[in-house]
Amino acid sequence: MEIIALASGSKGNSLYVQSGKTAVLLDAGLSAREIEHRMVEMGVSPSRLNGILVSHEHRDHIRGVGSLARRYNLTVYITERTYRAAERAVGILPKMACIDADTPFEIGEIWFCPFLTSHDAVEPLGFSMTNGRLKVGVATDLGVVTHLVREGMRGSHVAIVESNHDPEMLMEGPYPWDLKQRIKGRTGHLSNLNATDLIDAIYHSDLERVVLAHLSETNNTPEMAWRCLVERASNRFDTGQILIARPDRPVRIL
Repeated sequence: MEIIALASGSKGNSLYVQSGKTAVLLDAGLSAREIEHRMVEMGVSPSRLNGILVSHEHRDHIRGVGSLARRYNLTVYITERTYRAAERAVGILPKMACIDADTPFEIGEIWFCPFLTSHDAVEPLGFSMTNGRLKVGVATDLGVVTHLVREGMRGSHVAIVESNHDPEMLMEGPYPWDLKQRIKGRTGHLSNLNATDLIDAIYHSDLERVVLAHLSETNNTPEMAWRCLVERASNRFDTGQILIARPDRPVRIL
């Protein structure tokens, strides 16, 4: 399986996943042109995409969905409620498949299992995906870690987890009070400590890679997120097993 975090953060999110002849995007929150540019930069062709999965309707996850789907005649996998919320932004889609939380579905050689998350969107989803040999779990844009999230992520060989903010930086930072409350609330974003707690809950000996994602550029730093995990994980991970997804450039995960 090949996995590339094309972008991760409040300015845009997109994850490229490929197994054999099957290639998909999980979210497309940059412009279509920028996503194409980053894919080519990493040696993968947009023309081989089979579809786009949408986690929720916020602009930093759907900005390029409609344009890419129309350009490459792609199926967009999305819940009915999320599509209604995103319809004006994504426009007319060439093909759409309605998905439901907790109902697995298959795209080519990859099985996907969506699970509900706690975020201020109409029906936000995390995803686990497997090609029968490797399981990848993705949980970003969530305010709290629920039982559904832990179960969806359990058994992952690669865990992509939101590590959005340092609580002290957030509260002392420049954001207005209501935005601070939203971010730290139950439907906001996970802190560095929350991320390490989730990773600790799903840890097993075959968890070979952890990716810290959706870091705030104002209320966090890659060094702080990395250090929080390393200090709490003791000797569980080698340095090379922990990656930081970036907003400004793609990062190869596998």
